[in-house]
Amino acid sequence: MLLGMTRVTAEQLATARGCVLGLMLGDAIGATAGTAPAGGALRATSAGQLACFTIDGIIRANVRGMHKGICHPPSVVWHAYTRWAAMQGIPGIKRWQEEDWPDGWLAQVPALGKRRGSAPATVSALQAQPVLGDGDRTWTSTGAHGLTRTLPAGLIRWWGPEPGRFAAEVAATTHGPEAADAAALAATVISNIIAGRNIEEATERAQRECQSLVRVMNDQPLSPAVHAARDTPRQAAALAQLCPDARAASALAGAVYVALSFPDREQLGDALLFAASVPYGRHVAATVGAFLGAAHGVDALPIAWVSRMELAWVADVLARDLVTEFVDGPSGSEYSDATDPHWWDRYPGW
Repeated sequence: MLLGMTRVTAEQLATARGCVLGLMLGDAIGATAGTAPAGGALRATSAGQLACFTIDGIIRANVRGMHKGICHPPSVVWHAYTRWAAMQGIPGIKRWQEEDWPDGWLAQVPALGKRRGSAPATVSALQAQPVLGDGDRTWTSTGAHGLTRTLPAGLIRWWGPEPGRFAAEVAATTHGPEAADAAALAATVISNIIAGRNIEEATERAQRECQSLVRVMNDQPLSPAVHAARDTPRQAAALAQLCPDARAASALAGAVYVALSFPDREQLGDALLFAASVPYGRHVAATVGAFLGAAHGVDALPIAWVSRMELAWVADVLARDLVTEFVDGPSGSEYSDATDPHWWDRYPGW
């Protein structure tokens, strides 16, 4: 079992929905390069798709822990990514059972089977079929998918310790140490936001809390972004300098800069467009969407955009189900009956 149960307030539910839907909206706006069309569907990319499977894996890991007592959550999330790859028709992916696989309700969502950009490091790692936990297997990719898909891990702050460590472990199943460091920092920023801290406080605290976790990034890796937002906010040149490439570390630095440059609730849409406008801004937009969505809640997201999101309903259900799993334990446990007889079919514990 990942975490213990507690009570979640309506405010926390709005925060979780804001974080997940903000991530997905940022991903979709990022794909437009900052020129969101006036009409038509806003589609998720592979980053948004993988983030959905991260949440699915987190829920399944807790279900497994409740019923089996023993669970390695990053392995369960990694298994979730293999289901995404199988739905995509990617060759070389191990079938985990002969029938009814991929399983769970996400396997029934057609849009998650659509190719929407590549995720080469993730795909290569899934095709390699490593033995997870094998210390001899080390990935090297520094790419931003290792960051964006792990952002929902920050939400486990309400139910358990060290979301940054968990995010790093999940990122490390396919990416190298630098990307894992960025994942740890980002999840810890989110965990501090949901604890009631503003973006700057959450960022500064995350840098301190992650000093024992990071392996490659320096002691204060986000300080240049914080200082740039204070001195030259909302400058495309400053954002491009912080985010000069497609690395996870660059996307995180850019997201911190944008979130601090557009701190107000009514600026959320402008923040996403600005983030997406620079050459490597796609993952910046997804990350800042998660940050600002968590900070301001789901009602701060622009309705005109959310209503056009291809995966809006999917993301909202996942956010709600994440909260429900840790509050109510609908599948029951080794010692108690299920309150929802269909929960195990939706989230099989493996």
